[in-house]
Amino acid sequence: MHKQKLSNDNANSQLSTVEDMNIVIVGHVDHGKSTVIGRLLADTGSLPQGKLEQVRANCKRNAKPFEYAFLLDALKDEQAQGITIDTARCFFKTAKRHYIIIDAPGHIEFLKNMITGAARAEAALLVIDAKEGVRENSRRHGFMLSLLGISQIVVLINKMDLVDYDQTVFERIKEEYHQFLQQIKVEPLEFIPISAREGDNLAFPSDKMKWYQGPFVLEFIDELKKEKQKEEQPFRFPVQDIYKFTEDNDDRRIFAGTVETGKIRAGDEVIFLPSQKRAVIDSIEGFNEPQKSEIQAGYATGFTLKTQIYVKPGEIMCRVSEPLPKIGTSFKANIFWMGKHPMITGKKYKIKLVTNRATVYLQKIERVLDASDLASETQKGQIDRHDVAECILQTLKPIAFDLSREIAATGRLVIIDNYEIVGGGIITDSVESNASFIAEHVNRREIAWEKSNIPALTRAARFNQRPKFIVITGTENEREQSALNPTQLGKALEEDLFQSGHSVYYLSIANLAGGLSADVINTEDDREESIRRIGELARIFTDAGQIFITDIPALDDFELEMLKALNAPNEVLVISLDIDESRQEIFTLNNRLNNDRSDLLQAIKQILIQKDVLPEYYI
Repeated sequence: MHKQKLSNDNANSQLSTVEDMNIVIVGHVDHGKSTVIGRLLADTGSLPQGKLEQVRANCKRNAKPFEYAFLLDALKDEQAQGITIDTARCFFKTAKRHYIIIDAPGHIEFLKNMITGAARAEAALLVIDAKEGVRENSRRHGFMLSLLGISQIVVLINKMDLVDYDQTVFERIKEEYHQFLQQIKVEPLEFIPISAREGDNLAFPSDKMKWYQGPFVLEFIDELKKEKQKEEQPFRFPVQDIYKFTEDNDDRRIFAGTVETGKIRAGDEVIFLPSQKRAVIDSIEGFNEPQKSEIQAGYATGFTLKTQIYVKPGEIMCRVSEPLPKIGTSFKANIFWMGKHPMITGKKYKIKLVTNRATVYLQKIERVLDASDLASETQKGQIDRHDVAECILQTLKPIAFDLSREIAATGRLVIIDNYEIVGGGIITDSVESNASFIAEHVNRREIAWEKSNIPALTRAARFNQRPKFIVITGTENEREQSALNPTQLGKALEEDLFQSGHSVYYLSIANLAGGLSADVINTEDDREESIRRIGELARIFTDAGQIFITDIPALDDFELEMLKALNAPNEVLVISLDIDESRQEIFTLNNRLNNDRSDLLQAIKQILIQKDVLPEYYI
């Protein structure tokens, strides 16, 4: 028996030493993917005992010729339609590895399923029918493998028996497809002529194609490089949620989520990105299990910290001593578009990057592979359904991300429009942005702003004040105390100033989010949009000479910068109720936390006098 063939007994004896590898197989419909897999399963002795004989008997009973593809036809829909409609996983073994083969659909309507399956792969087999040649999905699948960051691609020219094992046919298809792959900056590792039905060049070399001097399929894939194990990569822990315990004076915060890559121990210093807050891990928590001192990739877990800090779900916790993700608002991405409506510039979308959801805009289209004629376009103004594109995306706020080729888990994203997944892809590079989306928006807004003949200071002088946008903020600890409730404090400040003859208006940020409470906005997708809206309103109110008050729970630095830009040229005054607030530009009331609301109001009005918002003789 050939050295690549491995019996089940031998395989079982090597379970402790062989490694696993994920390989996706793709290709145009009816080009023979399922036959390739079926033949590999049969020739490596990887089928369940009696399975091959059972399928042969079924074919004989139904008076139809046996096909190795029937070994994979487990779904009734596949048998009825003759096409693979979902990704299926199967396994075969060699002396070196256990392979997990992901059979991805070839039909255009099921490309979404193909992407789902291929996203887990470390290498790809791309099948092309020697008789039919390169077809539209042959090109499209090649592009999408590159989008998913799969660099190890082996092209199998199948059904060579139908063209009499003609070398000229093989060389022609190889040249045509190689030229296409070069256009999309993909370099295949090998082109192998095969006949899956006859078993040529799959598990054994073929004596019918002596003109081919390269490796056969099993021989070649055994030499593919194994992807770096996830636990060996830098630590990445996307924060899914934060749980706070209050019983029995338990003041712990547990940061919950799943470790995507790397490993970490209690006592290690960590940093949360993009906020860049640092802490040291105090404990590693689990549900109904002994406490661990170390944990690695693949585990859902929780962490407590020695220093209590406030971060939001969606941030990525990393180990300080390792390479960190990139932080920015602009990045290059290769995306595949599945939406019914085209992706266009200027329209607001959402991206989901592990646990983070962020508002994103299509800033620039660099190149599109058109779905109808597969031509590469550089001047296209939109991304249509089934198009694949290289583009630049821009978020409202900075996000943390890795390049997909470095860490796939934190470099892959999906795009959402109106609660529906419409696209997906990978981040290929970061982009230095001269101006944020908000800054560009404000610049356009100010150019088009029709100014009143009455200056804002003239309006304000009538009310004996200077215009100001006041934001009251605090985390959940402080909101639990009635005197320190930012909403109630904002309303009380409005009433006090109004009774004193000032022009003032309070508006809760919850009013801009469909009635959601401030606490809900803190974790929902519409927080960014609500803050953008409150900033736009502040620009109008302060331009009208008024004092405009709102409350925003747990205001972070990026949101503050957004408010400053939107309210420009007028200023923002932030008053924090946090005990541990340390930002210099923010006024804190932490020395008055035990006082009643009237004391807090007096403290805020004293700040307004210091900032020349109110006249000095006010109090």
